Amino acid sequence: MNMKLRPLELYLHLPFCVRKCNYCDFLSAARSLEEKEQYLHALCAEIRRYGAELAPYGLTSVFLGGGTPSLLTPEELTKVMSTVYESFGVMRDAEITMEANPGTLDPEKLSAMRQAGINRLSLGLQSTENSELAALGRIHTYEDFLKTYAMARDAGFQNINIDLMNALPGQSLESWKNTLERVTALKPEHISAYSLIIEKETPFDRIYGEGRTEAERALAAGELGIEALPLPDEDTERAMYEAAGQILEAAGYHRYEISNYARKGFECRHNLGYWRRTEYIGCGLGASSLLMETRWDNEKDFQTYIAKVSQSGTGAGVKTKLSRNAQMEEYYFLGLRQTAGVEVKYAGVYAPVINKLMKEGLLLRAPGNRVRLSERGIDISNYVLADFILQ
Repeated sequence: MNMKLRPLELYLHLPFCVRKCNYCDFLSAARSLEEKEQYLHALCAEIRRYGAELAPYGLTSVFLGGGTPSLLTPEELTKVMSTVYESFGVMRDAEITMEANPGTLDPEKLSAMRQAGINRLSLGLQSTENSELAALGRIHTYEDFLKTYAMARDAGFQNINIDLMNALPGQSLESWKNTLERVTALKPEHISAYSLIIEKETPFDRIYGEGRTEAERALAAGELGIEALPLPDEDTERAMYEAAGQILEAAGYHRYEISNYARKGFECRHNLGYWRRTEYIGCGLGASSLLMETRWDNEKDFQTYIAKVSQSGTGAGVKTKLSRNAQMEEYYFLGLRQTAGVEVKYAGVYAPVINKLMKEGLLLRAPGNRVRLSERGIDISNYVLADFILQ
Protein backbone atom coordinates (compact mmCIF):
# COMPACT_ATOMS: atom_id res chain seq x y z
CA MET A 1 0.00 0.00 0.00
CA ASN A 2 1.36 3.43 -0.96
CA MET A 3 1.63 5.23 2.39
CA LYS A 4 1.45 8.60 0.59
CA LEU A 5 -2.25 8.06 0.04
CA ARG A 6 -4.43 10.49 1.97
CA PRO A 7 -6.07 8.84 5.01
CA LEU A 8 -9.79 8.13 4.72
CA GLU A 9 -12.28 6.37 6.98
CA LEU A 10 -15.24 4.39 5.65
CA TYR A 11 -18.53 3.86 7.48
CA LEU A 12 -21.04 1.30 6.18
CA HIS A 13 -24.57 1.44 7.54
CA LEU A 14 -26.48 -1.85 7.78
CA PRO A 15 -30.04 -0.85 8.81
CA PHE A 16 -31.31 -4.33 9.67
CA CYS A 17 -32.52 -5.49 13.06
CA VAL A 18 -34.69 -8.23 14.52
CA ARG A 19 -36.83 -5.60 16.21
CA LYS A 20 -36.42 -2.03 17.40
CA CYS A 21 -35.34 -1.55 21.01
CA ASN A 22 -37.49 0.70 23.18
CA TYR A 23 -34.89 3.50 23.28
CA CYS A 24 -33.62 3.32 19.67
CA ASP A 25 -33.97 6.16 17.16
CA PHE A 26 -31.38 4.80 14.71
CA LEU A 27 -32.20 4.25 11.05
CA SER A 28 -32.94 0.55 11.38
CA ALA A 29 -35.88 -1.83 11.05
CA ALA A 30 -36.78 -5.43 10.36
CA ARG A 31 -36.65 -5.96 6.58
CA SER A 32 -37.76 -8.66 4.14
CA LEU A 33 -35.23 -10.78 2.29
CA GLU A 34 -36.07 -8.90 -0.91
CA GLU A 35 -35.48 -5.51 0.74
CA LYS A 36 -32.22 -6.76 2.21
CA GLU A 37 -31.03 -7.90 -1.22
CA GLN A 38 -32.02 -4.56 -2.80
CA TYR A 39 -30.22 -2.65 -0.09
CA LEU A 40 -26.98 -4.61 -0.26
CA HIS A 41 -26.95 -4.19 -4.05
CA ALA A 42 -27.27 -0.41 -3.62
CA LEU A 43 -24.69 -0.31 -0.82
CA CYS A 44 -22.11 -2.12 -2.92
CA ALA A 45 -22.83 0.17 -5.88
CA GLU A 46 -22.22 3.20 -3.68
CA ILE A 47 -18.96 1.73 -2.35
CA ARG A 48 -17.75 1.17 -5.92
CA ARG A 49 -18.70 4.71 -6.94
CA TYR A 50 -16.73 6.33 -4.14
CA GLY A 51 -13.80 3.95 -4.63
CA ALA A 52 -13.53 5.04 -8.26
CA GLU A 53 -13.69 8.73 -7.33
CA LEU A 54 -11.26 8.64 -4.40
CA ALA A 55 -8.20 6.90 -5.80
CA PRO A 56 -5.77 9.26 -3.96
CA TYR A 57 -7.12 8.01 -0.62
CA GLY A 58 -6.32 4.91 1.42
CA LEU A 59 -8.64 3.48 4.06
CA THR A 60 -7.25 3.61 7.58
CA SER A 61 -10.45 2.22 9.13
CA VAL A 62 -13.75 0.65 8.17
CA PHE A 63 -16.73 0.53 10.52
CA LEU A 64 -19.83 -1.60 9.89
CA GLY A 65 -22.58 -0.12 12.04
CA GLY A 66 -26.33 -0.34 12.27
CA GLY A 67 -28.81 -1.61 13.01
CA THR A 68 -27.36 -5.05 13.54
CA PRO A 69 -24.62 -5.77 10.97
CA SER A 70 -24.23 -9.26 12.45
CA LEU A 71 -27.55 -10.20 10.83
CA LEU A 72 -25.66 -10.45 7.53
CA THR A 73 -25.08 -14.01 6.37
CA PRO A 74 -21.46 -15.07 5.78
CA GLU A 75 -22.09 -14.78 2.03
CA GLU A 76 -23.54 -11.27 2.36
CA LEU A 77 -20.68 -10.08 4.54
CA THR A 78 -18.13 -11.52 2.12
CA LYS A 79 -19.83 -9.70 -0.76
CA VAL A 80 -19.77 -6.34 1.05
CA MET A 81 -16.17 -6.60 2.25
CA SER A 82 -14.94 -7.92 -1.11
CA THR A 83 -16.47 -4.83 -2.70
CA VAL A 84 -14.56 -2.63 -0.22
CA TYR A 85 -11.22 -4.31 -0.98
CA GLU A 86 -11.84 -4.24 -4.75
CA SER A 87 -12.85 -0.56 -4.69
CA PHE A 88 -10.41 1.05 -2.24
CA GLY A 89 -6.83 0.85 -1.22
CA VAL A 90 -6.95 -0.50 2.33
CA MET A 91 -4.00 0.20 4.62
CA ARG A 92 -2.26 -2.96 5.82
CA ASP A 93 -2.92 -2.11 9.49
CA ALA A 94 -6.45 -0.74 8.96
CA GLU A 95 -8.86 -1.13 11.88
CA ILE A 96 -11.99 -2.90 10.62
CA THR A 97 -14.84 -2.94 13.14
CA MET A 98 -18.18 -4.68 13.02
CA GLU A 99 -21.01 -4.11 15.48
CA ALA A 100 -22.83 -7.22 16.65
CA ASN A 101 -25.64 -8.10 18.99
CA PRO A 102 -25.33 -11.10 21.33
CA GLY A 103 -27.36 -14.02 20.07
CA THR A 104 -26.86 -13.16 16.38
CA LEU A 105 -23.45 -14.81 16.00
CA ASP A 106 -22.29 -18.40 15.63
CA PRO A 107 -18.88 -19.99 14.93
CA GLU A 108 -19.48 -20.07 11.15
CA LYS A 109 -20.36 -16.38 11.02
CA LEU A 110 -17.44 -15.41 13.27
CA SER A 111 -15.07 -17.37 11.04
CA ALA A 112 -16.45 -15.58 7.97
CA MET A 113 -15.94 -12.24 9.69
CA ARG A 114 -12.30 -13.05 10.39
CA GLN A 115 -11.78 -14.19 6.80
CA ALA A 116 -13.40 -10.96 5.58
CA GLY A 117 -10.81 -8.94 7.47
CA ILE A 118 -12.89 -7.89 10.49
CA ASN A 119 -10.33 -7.41 13.27
CA ARG A 120 -12.38 -5.54 15.86
CA LEU A 121 -15.74 -6.62 17.27
CA SER A 122 -18.16 -4.31 19.09
CA LEU A 123 -20.75 -6.16 21.18
CA GLY A 124 -23.92 -4.36 22.30
CA LEU A 125 -24.42 -5.79 25.79
CA GLN A 126 -25.80 -2.69 27.64
CA SER A 127 -26.38 -4.50 30.96
CA THR A 128 -25.65 -7.80 32.70
CA GLU A 129 -29.06 -7.71 34.45
CA ASN A 130 -31.70 -9.59 32.46
CA SER A 131 -34.51 -7.47 33.93
CA GLU A 132 -32.80 -4.32 32.62
CA LEU A 133 -32.24 -5.88 29.20
CA ALA A 134 -35.92 -6.78 29.05
CA ALA A 135 -36.89 -3.21 29.97
CA LEU A 136 -34.76 -1.94 27.09
CA GLY A 137 -36.40 -4.37 24.66
CA ARG A 138 -33.12 -6.16 23.89
CA ILE A 139 -33.43 -9.54 22.18
CA HIS A 140 -30.67 -11.21 24.23
CA THR A 141 -29.94 -12.23 27.81
CA TYR A 142 -26.69 -11.89 29.74
CA GLU A 143 -26.17 -15.63 29.25
CA ASP A 144 -26.51 -15.15 25.48
CA PHE A 145 -23.82 -12.48 25.66
CA LEU A 146 -21.43 -14.70 27.62
CA LYS A 147 -21.77 -17.45 24.99
CA THR A 148 -21.19 -14.93 22.19
CA TYR A 149 -18.15 -13.44 23.92
CA ALA A 150 -16.59 -16.88 24.43
CA MET A 151 -17.22 -17.80 20.78
CA ALA A 152 -15.60 -14.53 19.64
CA ARG A 153 -12.48 -15.24 21.68
CA ASP A 154 -12.36 -18.81 20.37
CA ALA A 155 -12.63 -17.43 16.82
CA GLY A 156 -9.50 -15.38 17.42
CA PHE A 157 -10.84 -11.88 18.06
CA GLN A 158 -8.26 -10.01 20.14
CA ASN A 159 -9.85 -6.57 20.02
CA ILE A 160 -13.38 -6.51 21.47
CA ASN A 161 -15.46 -3.56 22.63
CA ILE A 162 -18.45 -3.94 24.93
CA ASP A 163 -21.18 -1.28 24.96
CA LEU A 164 -22.77 -0.53 28.34
CA MET A 165 -25.58 1.83 29.29
CA ASN A 166 -26.62 3.36 32.60
CA ALA A 167 -29.57 5.38 33.94
CA LEU A 168 -31.89 2.60 32.75
CA PRO A 169 -35.47 2.01 33.91
CA GLY A 170 -35.38 0.11 37.19
CA GLN A 171 -31.57 0.29 37.41
CA SER A 172 -29.92 0.87 40.77
CA LEU A 173 -26.40 2.06 41.55
CA GLU A 174 -25.62 -1.41 42.85
CA SER A 175 -26.80 -3.16 39.68
CA TRP A 176 -24.73 -0.75 37.56
CA LYS A 177 -21.64 -1.50 39.65
CA ASN A 178 -22.34 -5.22 39.23
CA THR A 179 -22.48 -4.78 35.45
CA LEU A 180 -19.17 -2.91 35.42
CA GLU A 181 -17.43 -5.48 37.61
CA ARG A 182 -18.73 -8.48 35.65
CA VAL A 183 -17.65 -6.93 32.35
CA THR A 184 -14.18 -5.84 33.51
CA ALA A 185 -13.63 -9.40 34.80
CA LEU A 186 -13.93 -10.57 31.17
CA LYS A 187 -11.01 -8.28 30.22
CA PRO A 188 -12.29 -6.85 26.91
CA GLU A 189 -9.92 -4.42 25.24
CA HIS A 190 -12.42 -1.54 25.12
CA ILE A 191 -15.57 -0.47 26.99
CA SER A 192 -18.04 2.24 25.96
CA ALA A 193 -20.20 3.50 28.82
CA TYR A 194 -23.13 5.77 27.95
CA SER A 195 -26.11 7.18 29.79
CA LEU A 196 -29.56 6.44 28.41
CA ILE A 197 -30.98 9.35 26.42
CA ILE A 198 -34.72 9.52 25.87
CA GLU A 199 -34.91 10.16 22.12
CA LYS A 200 -37.92 11.68 20.43
CA GLU A 201 -40.50 9.39 18.77
CA THR A 202 -39.27 6.24 20.51
CA PRO A 203 -41.39 4.02 22.79
CA PHE A 204 -39.45 5.36 25.77
CA ASP A 205 -40.32 8.91 24.73
CA ARG A 206 -44.01 8.08 25.08
CA ILE A 207 -43.39 6.88 28.62
CA TYR A 208 -40.49 8.98 29.92
CA GLY A 209 -40.57 12.02 27.65
CA GLU A 210 -40.46 15.47 29.18
CA GLY A 211 -43.83 16.79 30.34
CA ARG A 212 -45.57 13.41 30.48
CA THR A 213 -48.05 13.04 33.35
CA GLU A 214 -48.23 9.87 35.42
CA ALA A 215 -51.53 9.01 33.75
CA GLU A 216 -50.03 9.49 30.28
CA ARG A 217 -47.02 7.35 31.21
CA ALA A 218 -49.22 4.56 32.50
CA LEU A 219 -51.48 4.68 29.43
CA ALA A 220 -48.52 4.61 27.01
CA ALA A 221 -46.85 1.78 28.92
CA GLY A 222 -50.04 -0.27 28.76
CA GLU A 223 -50.45 0.30 25.03
CA LEU A 224 -46.81 -0.60 24.37
CA GLY A 225 -46.74 -3.57 26.72
CA ILE A 226 -43.81 -2.08 28.63
CA GLU A 227 -43.55 -1.90 32.41
CA ALA A 228 -43.02 1.78 33.30
CA LEU A 229 -40.19 1.25 35.79
CA PRO A 230 -38.83 4.46 37.34
CA LEU A 231 -35.69 6.06 35.96
CA PRO A 232 -32.83 6.71 38.41
CA ASP A 233 -32.93 10.19 39.94
CA GLU A 234 -30.30 12.82 39.18
CA ASP A 235 -28.14 12.02 42.22
CA THR A 236 -28.12 8.30 41.42
CA GLU A 237 -27.25 8.97 37.78
CA ARG A 238 -24.38 11.15 38.94
CA ALA A 239 -23.16 8.38 41.24
CA MET A 240 -23.36 5.91 38.34
CA TYR A 241 -21.21 8.20 36.22
CA GLU A 242 -18.59 8.44 38.98
CA ALA A 243 -18.68 4.68 39.61
CA ALA A 244 -17.93 3.99 35.94
CA GLY A 245 -14.79 6.10 36.05
CA GLN A 246 -13.57 4.61 39.33
CA ILE A 247 -14.23 0.95 38.51
CA LEU A 248 -12.94 1.10 34.95
CA GLU A 249 -9.79 3.03 35.84
CA ALA A 250 -9.06 0.58 38.68
CA ALA A 251 -9.43 -2.30 36.22
CA GLY A 252 -6.83 -0.84 33.85
CA TYR A 253 -9.01 1.07 31.41
CA HIS A 254 -8.04 4.66 30.70
CA ARG A 255 -10.62 7.17 29.63
CA TYR A 256 -9.58 8.65 26.28
CA GLU A 257 -12.92 10.16 25.24
CA ILE A 258 -15.94 11.35 27.21
CA SER A 259 -17.74 7.98 27.08
CA ASN A 260 -14.98 5.57 26.04
CA TYR A 261 -12.37 3.58 27.96
CA ALA A 262 -9.63 1.34 26.62
CA ARG A 263 -6.59 -0.67 27.53
CA LYS A 264 -3.41 0.97 26.25
CA GLY A 265 -3.18 0.71 22.47
CA PHE A 266 -6.81 -0.32 21.96
CA GLU A 267 -8.46 3.09 21.57
CA CYS A 268 -10.99 3.02 18.73
CA ARG A 269 -9.09 4.58 15.84
CA HIS A 270 -12.23 5.04 13.75
CA ASN A 271 -13.98 7.12 16.39
CA LEU A 272 -10.81 9.09 17.13
CA GLY A 273 -10.83 9.98 13.46
CA TYR A 274 -14.25 11.57 13.88
CA TRP A 275 -13.07 13.70 16.81
CA ARG A 276 -9.93 14.71 14.92
CA ARG A 277 -11.87 15.48 11.74
CA THR A 278 -10.19 12.87 9.56
CA GLU A 279 -12.00 12.74 6.21
CA TYR A 280 -14.57 9.97 6.00
CA ILE A 281 -17.17 8.59 3.64
CA GLY A 282 -20.46 7.09 4.80
CA CYS A 283 -22.21 4.57 2.56
CA GLY A 284 -25.73 3.43 3.24
CA LEU A 285 -28.98 4.79 4.60
CA GLY A 286 -28.56 8.13 6.38
CA ALA A 287 -24.76 7.78 6.58
CA SER A 288 -22.74 10.97 7.05
CA SER A 289 -19.61 12.09 5.21
CA LEU A 290 -16.87 14.71 5.55
CA LEU A 291 -14.67 15.26 2.50
CA MET A 292 -12.60 18.32 1.58
CA GLU A 293 -14.44 20.39 4.24
CA THR A 294 -17.81 19.44 2.79
CA ARG A 295 -20.40 17.59 4.89
CA TRP A 296 -23.47 15.70 3.77
CA ASP A 297 -25.91 13.01 4.88
CA ASN A 298 -27.34 10.28 2.73
CA GLU A 299 -31.06 9.95 2.15
CA LYS A 300 -32.87 8.58 5.20
CA ASP A 301 -35.87 6.99 3.47
CA PHE A 302 -35.19 3.38 2.48
CA GLN A 303 -36.71 3.38 -1.03
CA THR A 304 -35.51 6.92 -1.78
CA TYR A 305 -31.95 5.89 -0.93
CA ILE A 306 -32.09 2.84 -3.21
CA ALA A 307 -33.60 4.86 -6.06
CA LYS A 308 -31.03 7.62 -5.69
CA VAL A 309 -28.10 5.20 -5.79
CA SER A 310 -29.60 3.61 -8.88
CA GLN A 311 -29.85 7.01 -10.58
CA SER A 312 -26.65 8.73 -9.48
CA GLY A 313 -24.38 6.15 -7.87
CA THR A 314 -24.67 7.60 -4.37
CA GLY A 315 -27.39 8.28 -1.83
CA ALA A 316 -25.97 11.71 -0.99
CA GLY A 317 -28.34 14.48 0.00
CA VAL A 318 -27.60 18.21 0.05
CA LYS A 319 -23.88 18.97 0.46
CA THR A 320 -22.69 21.84 2.65
CA LYS A 321 -19.29 23.46 2.26
CA LEU A 322 -18.15 24.33 5.78
CA SER A 323 -17.31 27.96 6.38
CA ARG A 324 -14.08 28.82 8.18
CA ASN A 325 -16.09 29.56 11.32
CA ALA A 326 -17.76 26.14 11.12
CA GLN A 327 -14.36 24.45 10.72
CA MET A 328 -13.00 26.29 13.78
CA GLU A 329 -16.08 25.36 15.81
CA GLU A 330 -15.76 21.70 14.89
CA TYR A 331 -12.05 21.66 15.72
CA TYR A 332 -12.82 22.47 19.35
CA PHE A 333 -16.35 21.05 19.65
CA LEU A 334 -15.23 17.62 18.45
CA GLY A 335 -11.59 17.62 19.53
CA LEU A 336 -12.25 18.44 23.17
CA ARG A 337 -14.22 15.20 23.54
CA GLN A 338 -10.78 13.56 23.75
CA THR A 339 -9.34 13.58 27.26
CA ALA A 340 -5.96 14.49 25.74
CA GLY A 341 -7.58 17.68 24.45
CA VAL A 342 -6.43 19.68 21.43
CA GLU A 343 -3.61 21.97 20.43
CA VAL A 344 -4.59 25.61 20.84
CA LYS A 345 -5.50 27.04 17.44
CA TYR A 346 -7.37 30.13 16.26
CA ALA A 347 -6.26 31.89 19.46
CA GLY A 348 -7.24 35.26 18.06
CA VAL A 349 -10.84 34.09 18.01
CA TYR A 350 -10.99 31.76 20.98
CA ALA A 351 -8.59 33.28 23.56
CA PRO A 352 -11.47 34.93 25.52
CA VAL A 353 -13.46 31.67 25.61
CA ILE A 354 -10.44 29.59 26.63
CA ASN A 355 -9.44 32.07 29.36
CA LYS A 356 -13.01 32.19 30.71
CA LEU A 357 -13.31 28.40 30.87
CA MET A 358 -9.91 28.07 32.51
CA LYS A 359 -10.89 30.58 35.20
CA GLU A 360 -14.04 28.54 35.79
CA GLY A 361 -11.92 25.42 36.19
CA LEU A 362 -13.52 23.71 33.19
CA LEU A 363 -10.44 23.73 30.93
CA LEU A 364 -6.85 22.90 31.85
CA ARG A 365 -3.52 23.46 30.14
CA ALA A 366 -1.91 20.31 28.77
CA PRO A 367 1.62 19.64 27.45
CA GLY A 368 2.42 20.86 23.96
CA ASN A 369 0.35 24.06 23.91
CA ARG A 370 -2.84 22.04 24.39
CA VAL A 371 -6.00 22.46 26.40
CA ARG A 372 -8.25 19.71 27.73
CA LEU A 373 -11.43 19.38 29.73
CA SER A 374 -11.03 19.13 33.49
CA GLU A 375 -12.95 16.44 35.38
CA ARG A 376 -15.63 19.01 36.12
CA GLY A 377 -15.53 20.11 32.48
CA ILE A 378 -16.21 16.53 31.36
CA ASP A 379 -19.14 16.40 33.79
CA ILE A 380 -20.81 19.36 32.08
CA SER A 381 -19.22 18.95 28.66
CA ASN A 382 -22.32 20.04 26.75
CA TYR A 383 -22.16 23.43 28.50
CA VAL A 384 -18.41 23.80 27.88
CA LEU A 385 -18.46 22.76 24.22
CA ALA A 386 -21.38 25.07 23.49
CA ASP A 387 -19.08 28.00 24.33
CA PHE A 388 -17.06 27.22 21.19
CA ILE A 389 -20.02 27.85 18.91
CA LEU A 390 -19.44 31.24 17.28
CA GLN A 391 -22.37 33.63 17.31
